Parts: sequence; structure tokens; C-alpha cells
Amino acid sequence: MADAHIPAAQSPLEQTPARLGAPSATAAGLTAVGVTAKLVGEMGLVRGTRALLSVNQQDGFDCQSCAWPSPDENRHVFEFCENGAKAVADEATKRRAGREFFAAHSVAELAAQTDHWLNAQGRLAEPMVLRPDATHYAPVEWDDAFALIARELVALPSPDAAAFYTSGRTSNEAAFLWQLFARAFGTNNLPDCSNLCHESSGVALAESIGVGKGTVKLEDFELADAIFVIGQNPGTNHPRMLTALESAKRRGAKIVSINPLPEVGLERFKNPQDFLHPLKVLQTLAGEGTALSDRWLQPRIAGDLALLKGLMKEMLEAEERQPGAVLDHAFIREHTDGFDALAADLRATPWDDIVSGSGVSREKIRAVADIAIQARALICCWAMGLTQQPDSVATIQQIANFLLLRGNLGRAGAGACPVRGHSNVQGDRTMGISPRMPAAWLERLEAEFAVAVPRAAGLDTVAAIHAMHEGRVRVFVALGGNFLSATPDTEFTAAALRKCTLTAHVATKLNRSHLVSGRAALLLPCLGRSERDLRGGGEQFVTTEDSMGIINASRGRLPPASPQLRSEVAIVCGLARAVFGAAPAKNSAENSRTQPGASVAGEIPWENFAADYRLIRERIARVVLGFADYERRIESGPFYLPNPARDRREWRTVTGRARFIVAPIPTFWLERDRRGGPEPDEFVMMTIRTHDQFNTTIYGLDDRYRGVFGGRRVVFVNDEDIAAAGLQPGQLVDLVNRHGGAERVARSFMVAPYRIPRGCVATYFPEANVLVPVDTVAARSNTPTSKFVLVRIAPANAVASATPP
Repeated sequence: MADAHIPAAQSPLEQTPARLGAPSATAAGLTAVGVTAKLVGEMGLVRGTRALLSVNQQDGFDCQSCAWPSPDENRHVFEFCENGAKAVADEATKRRAGREFFAAHSVAELAAQTDHWLNAQGRLAEPMVLRPDATHYAPVEWDDAFALIARELVALPSPDAAAFYTSGRTSNEAAFLWQLFARAFGTNNLPDCSNLCHESSGVALAESIGVGKGTVKLEDFELADAIFVIGQNPGTNHPRMLTALESAKRRGAKIVSINPLPEVGLERFKNPQDFLHPLKVLQTLAGEGTALSDRWLQPRIAGDLALLKGLMKEMLEAEERQPGAVLDHAFIREHTDGFDALAADLRATPWDDIVSGSGVSREKIRAVADIAIQARALICCWAMGLTQQPDSVATIQQIANFLLLRGNLGRAGAGACPVRGHSNVQGDRTMGISPRMPAAWLERLEAEFAVAVPRAAGLDTVAAIHAMHEGRVRVFVALGGNFLSATPDTEFTAAALRKCTLTAHVATKLNRSHLVSGRAALLLPCLGRSERDLRGGGEQFVTTEDSMGIINASRGRLPPASPQLRSEVAIVCGLARAVFGAAPAKNSAENSRTQPGASVAGEIPWENFAADYRLIRERIARVVLGFADYERRIESGPFYLPNPARDRREWRTVTGRARFIVAPIPTFWLERDRRGGPEPDEFVMMTIRTHDQFNTTIYGLDDRYRGVFGGRRVVFVNDEDIAAAGLQPGQLVDLVNRHGGAERVARSFMVAPYRIPRGCVATYFPEANVLVPVDTVAARSNTPTSKFVLVRIAPANAVASATPP
């Protein structure tokens, strides 16, 4: 039985199960307009309107939500989506959580509440401390909070006993200073949320085309003949993308969706902008919306690699029937290597393996291959449906192969488009948030600040969890995010955090990570993206990088939620002054207290950086390639970072060419089919979001696109599997994973019939993260495999208590 005094790591069971109803037939539409209008009312009509009219405008602030880019020019007055409006309203809430709130609620009592309830309590209003053995958070002065962190850091036996986590919301300026602080302290332990999502994309693309980012611009969607959307649900996770797809569709482009689940956002779309157009409003109201996908292929979970090999095999066979008519031989000859090996591998791969491995018939694969063959320019988009599989890196490299075959890289209307989740997760990596930065990058950083920085690789997110669990990392400081709820193996991760001497979080609102803490804990409240940042007698702005490598300025427009809030930049600088005022720079490579001949990191002008962000951008311009003349360029408007693969200027791979990389079909589904199928209660699970959440932030309890209302503990199961397992729709069940000899249980999930491949189920995260083993990770990226978790389904309460971590 759980100890009532230990704060719960998991959200509590729902008192009332979710209700199942009819899912939406169309994405967005008048319902989205209504939701947005309600949010404006909650913020206050004038205040809410002002905030939303500033979202994604060149003189406003970058949306706190996804990283989909805004047009270079001619932006809409309403350049936001329903979920962007939710993010703004969530940050601009009038509710506050200050000393009175925390005095009224113990940490254990707060942990017994749902994640939705925690988020709804409002903005953190002042710094709070949870002292050893205390039951309640209490107020603390900023300087005392910084001093507490400094004492814990300086007392560590090695700089590598600390980990500095980063959320994808963090600005370029704050991220650059954060990694500078960590490296000046003496460690490369810089885990971040990218380790949990698109790390696989970066690893795959860097090996294939020499750049770990996408290669397209938004304008390419207006020139593409075909757009493939693979393992992505843009209707919920990147809604503004639907506008680009709608425009392409109306122009005649073919759209292919490849996803184990049907997603309404790729079926039909009513553009909310059309309700403002006098010539479109009546047609939009009366019509069914724009049909987007021409084809939907439904692979088994993690069947994408086999499917992509099938598409390429069809293309190769078509080329052999009509030599020179399908493949771009000139491009292959001039820009690539490895084609012969790929062709040989495709010829040798049996169609039976492709069909079994993917779960898609050859006829359907051929029909989609014909779309690719007919398209003069083709874009492939993907998201975490691919990046969190065991073979995610190899799968994404098959996308690169697929594009390379017809020269669909480095030209207009074509290319790779990994769609990032959080608004600056790509920018954080550009700014150096990584445990493994290139040697040349570190040399420029070292030369700029005259502080020796370590060269040994640091810890990514999964490695940091293990290090905390083993006692090797004792201090954990997070610049944003909800670490516990975003990471795998919830109970194991919670046990790891509890072993720290200190956990500290920079945050805007309360979340579960703040309640499962080390011996002591701190909450450091920061300004939100929408709020004005007044420092040094002037108004500061920050910058972000979107999914397409565009640097945007972000200027908050609302008054701060509390006079006690500080910007992320000011918090990093305040912490640095506290730490480096007490000790010189450290060198983790030597595990020593001092670095002979190195400058004291306190000589870095932290106070000046906090007062004037232009000084930070001056340093970024000298350290990070592509940012020359940063201040002048960003004052003039958004600008693109250089991308040599985008214009075929250079392929920065080990061979100096774009590379075809061969990979075998994963054997899981092949072996299962050869055995005659799974046991009736054994499934492959993937985790997904509802339409009422962004990442781990829960805005509400509905998922109207899937017909789920008033709850989140739902498991989507194929009708035939429900019958074969002896289950009933609406029945409550427990989900069990037994990887590595430990039993992980997610309790009281309602069975919901859904169009999902047999042998597969889907659940919402973070509730199902408890089932994701921390040591099942994608090869080469170390990303948790949240899109491939083996589970059994048992009637609720039939499973004994889980094995403790």
C-alpha cells in the first residue's frame, strides 16, 4: 500500500470514467472558433483580444505551443490556432498560486489531485522552497533561493553530480546562457526534452544528409505535388499546418496520411479563417470542409520502416520496367552514395516480409507509390509517431532514402519536414543544449568566454534518470518543463528524483514534477512568453527558432502575472552569480575544484547579460554559426539559418554526399505472424495526446476528435481484439508491462472501441507513461520507445501491486 505521506508520482484514478460519443467529423471549424471566443472571455475581453492579436506577429510574441512556422510575409490578423489560444489563455489566467495557496495545501495533498487540477490553480506568484522533511512549500527570497542552489552545487564531489534540464519553451538567449553556465560549472550534463521527441530525427538526418534538421520552407508547401504525413497528427499537435495542407490540396497536390490511427485533422478541415471572409463564410458554415488526405495507409505500430521499404521497392520495380522514367539518376550520381547497396537490399526483401512487417497490403502500397512517382516535387512530414519507435533512426533514414531516389531534397517544393513539438526545442539545440556538442562549437565557446569547458559527453534524459537513481547525480535543476510527467517509467523516475539532495524548477505553473522532489526543492517562477520583460530600464525581447530554421523575435505584451516573477535570463544569471561568486570554474574532465590557468566564471558579465539581452546576442553571433550580425538582422524581421542540404550546397556527412542507408525490417511483427498471432490479451501500445492537452499540460478532459469526453484513462482497442480478449466496450481494465522483470501497472483504463490495427492499442500520456520502461530506447538516439510498449490487458484490480522500482 502506498504511503499517504509520500507524494504520488501518478495522477489519481478518475472518480467517473470517460464518456464515449460521436467524434468530430471535421477538424477546427466553428467549434474551434467557439472555444477560442470562450477563452478570450476567461482572459477578459480587452486583455484576451490584445493577447491573441499579438500571437505570432512580428511585433508580438511567439506562440508558447508548437513550432510550426508563420508565413514570412502577409501574416493573418489571427495567426494562431485553437490550441495556441489555449496555450495563451493558460498562461494569461487570472488565477495565482502564492504563499496562501501553498500554506493551505500540503505537497502530498496536491499530489493527490489530477494534473488538470494542478494546472488550473494558476500562475506561480513567488519563489517557494520545500525544506527537508517539510510538508508544505513556503515563501523564499530570490537571493536565498539562489544561495541554496549554489551551496548544493558547490558541495558536490564533482560537477558531473549535477544535471541541468531544459524545456523546449526556453528562449535562445536563456538556453545559450544555461549551457554556458553548466559548462562553466564543469559538466555537459544538459538533458532536454528533445531527447524525448525528435532526437531520432536529428541523429538520422545528420547521418543521411549532413544536417539534423528539416530542409523545407513554408513556401515549399505551395509548390509540392505530393505531401506525405507520416506518424503525425497535425489536427491536434500542429493545427496551423492544416492551413498549409488545405492550400496545397486546393491547388491540386496529393496528400497521403500514414498513421496507425485515423485522425480527423487529416480527413476534413474547416479553416476558421474562412469565417472572417465574406465570400467564404456561408459555404464554410454549410459545407463539410475540405477533404485533405487522398490516401490513408494504416500500418501496425512501428510498421513504418517496412512500409517505406515497400514504397521504394515499388519505385525500383517501376524504374526497371521503364528505365530513366522514375528515379533521378543524375541527382543520385552527382550527390549521393550507397544507391547500389539500397537497390540490392530492396530487391532481396520479400514482399511477404513487407506486408507482414507493415500490416499494409501490396496493392495499397503500390497505389501510394504511384502518387510518389507522379509527383514532380514531394515533401515528407513526420513527428513522434516515428521518433519514439525502437528503430526510429533507421525508419527516418528510409524517409531520406525515399526522398533521395527522386531528387526530392534541395529543390523547390520538396524535402524533409520533421515537425517539432515545442516552440523552441530546435532553437535550444542550436544554442548548445546537448550533452554532446561538436568540438569546434565548444572551442568557439571557450575562446569567447575564456573559460575551459569539458569535452567528455554528458548525460541525456534517460541517462540522467539512471544517474539520479544510482546516486551519481544529486542535484537536478530544470529550466522549465514537467520532467516527471514527460519521461518514461513514472515510478522509476520518481524514485530517481527522490534520491536527489535538491531539485529546483523554473516554471510558470504548478505541475507534478514540483511535488515529487529531492530532499529539498525550489520553485522559481518566471515570466511567460506573453508577458512584458522590463530589464535595465528598457523592454527586452527574446528569440526562438521554429521547425524550419527561422529565427523570430518574441516580445511579450501583457503585464507580468506577479511583480515577483523574473525572466528566464535573469534567473540563469542570478544563479550563475551565486555559484561563481562562491567557487571558481570547474573542469569535469579532471574532476577537480579548479582549472589551472582558466578564468573564474564569475568574470563572465552575468549581470550585464541580465540587464541587456543584446549583449547575449552579440556573444551568440560569435559562437553559433549562422548568427552573424544577429542584432541587426532580428531587428529587421525573421531570418533563416543556413541549411546546406536545403540548397544542395554541401552534404556534411562522413562521405561528403547524401547517403542511402540500408536497414532491415524489424522482426517483431514477422515473428508474431509466423507464430500465428499474439495471445488474446497481449498488445503493442503507443501513447498519444488528447485534443485538450499540449505536451504534458492538460487544458481539459475532452478529446472531441476521438469522441472521448470527461476523462483521460482510456485504452483504444480494435473491435475484434475486444471480442477475442473477452472484454466489453466501456469495461475498466488494468494495463501491465513486465519488461526486465519489473511489473508496471496502469490502473483503471476504460476500453474504447477504435479503428486501430489488430494487436495494437493506444493510450494517453502522461497517464500511461508508467508502462514505458526506462531502458527500452531507440537505437542510437536513446529516445524512450513510447510508441512501442508491450502490454497485457487484465480486468481492473486483477493485478497485484506493481514491483517497486
